[in-house]
Amino acid sequence: MLQRGDCMQEISEEDRFECRIINVISKGDWYGVTVEEISSGGRVYFGRTKPDLFNYKPGDILFIGVKPLTFPFEDRTMEVSLYDADDNRLDWTII
Repeated sequence: MLQRGDCMQEISEEDRFECRIINVISKGDWYGVTVEEISSGGRVYFGRTKPDLFNYKPGDILFIGVKPLTFPFEDRTMEVSLYDADDNRLDWTII
């Protein structure tokens, strides 16, 4: 799911993929959150998740959304966002 290639162009910005929280670390004013996409086992790290929006722990289920970047940034080509069950965007990163 989180691999680069032509298949990523078929994913809609509204698509969400279920993921499980693997780890949460406190970074002062932020949380670092590692999630694993359930069907592929691909992992993504989100490094600036705001604590006021985040009251989850390892094992909890969230969702990720993926979309291609308009312009590739170095070797990164995709924007990945972390969402809760109510579709609130908790954090984002590029891969």
